[in-house]
Amino acid sequence: MQLKLFDENCTSKNNKLLTDLFYAYYDARRNKRNTINQLKFEIDFESSLISLYDSIVARTYKPDRSICFIVQKPVKREIFAADFRDRVVHHLIYNYISPIFEKTFINDSYSCRKGKGTHYGIKRIDHFIRSCSSNYSKDCYILKLDIKGYFMAMNKVLLYDKVKCELMGKRNCVDFDMGTVLYLIEKTIFNNPTADCIVKGKKADWAGLPQTKSLFHTQPSCGLPIGNLTSQLFGNIYMNEFDHWVKRELGIKYYGRYVDDFVLIHENKEYLKSLIPLIAVFLQKKLQLQLHPSKIYFQHYSKGVKYLGAVIKPHRIYIGNRTKGNFYDAIETQNKIIQNHKPTKEEQQAFQSSMNSYLGIMKHYKTYKLQKGMLFNNLSGWWWNYVYLSGGICKFEMKTKAV
Repeated sequence: MQLKLFDENCTSKNNKLLTDLFYAYYDARRNKRNTINQLKFEIDFESSLISLYDSIVARTYKPDRSICFIVQKPVKREIFAADFRDRVVHHLIYNYISPIFEKTFINDSYSCRKGKGTHYGIKRIDHFIRSCSSNYSKDCYILKLDIKGYFMAMNKVLLYDKVKCELMGKRNCVDFDMGTVLYLIEKTIFNNPTADCIVKGKKADWAGLPQTKSLFHTQPSCGLPIGNLTSQLFGNIYMNEFDHWVKRELGIKYYGRYVDDFVLIHENKEYLKSLIPLIAVFLQKKLQLQLHPSKIYFQHYSKGVKYLGAVIKPHRIYIGNRTKGNFYDAIETQNKIIQNHKPTKEEQQAFQSSMNSYLGIMKHYKTYKLQKGMLFNNLSGWWWNYVYLSGGICKFEMKTKAV
């Protein structure tokens, strides 16, 4: 389907919606082209998109069944994977409203924002510590806090009101149909993915997962599924009021947040400590959230801080032990694959993708000796018949002919 068939300058909001659905489809299928749901949708994607468009215009759109499963890495989580048709809608919503809310966010909220991922967040916290301590020459203190079961605790009514209020304030400045977008947002937020979902895996997979991290145990009108693009955006919107309160009302210059994991840095030890109950009260009253009682970290900067998979200490940043352990486990998994048979082309590609993802993370830190030791001491020698390292220890490339 060629997008030029639809006039981008057409003043009809319905024609614009159809055009935007095609753009959202191309966004949704990026990196998802081998999933069963996506392949089914793509068999006749033009008809599928027009059918989706018709249901939105007629206000009969309803999210389809989700697939629920547990992932173990990097931490144990319950994931609800939306149907591909619904992921198109999520991208449509994101494309429409993300630019609006981006202008309202503080600089130092790091999740689901272009150019502001985990590595940016780590560098910012490192910069804050150096600035607050005058390059490690004065005392300063680090307070790191976490919210208990964040995605499961978000109140849907409160979230929808926040989104609607901001969008209605911009209704005269947008180029999309506000009624349609609010309709899709409402359908997405208030959808209950646990209803009639497809559960993959065993019941035992849920063993050890706290109820505060499962949608199957949320309070009424609470909880968003981890795994949806919209959930990530809504997670930022929900905490946006808190971000501004910390910066303006508490006067914390050095503050950063990634989803529900946030850090405050200040030179006054007692003042920083006094903020803990104030923050707890604000979160409870304004957002119906609770601080995680066992995840309160308060230390002098010289002790360092674990944040976003790294350990930030004066003059240096280390890779976190969890990431190192996961890298070792990934190597062991690949060793088992090649133990009894020649790896298929798909298995070789999976090896390359898995190993390069870890090497991509580690390149941001001083880990040359760690990578060298992990790979040359632990990776099965059989794999070196099929792959080689390029750029020192930057990435794995496939050999054109296996040895």
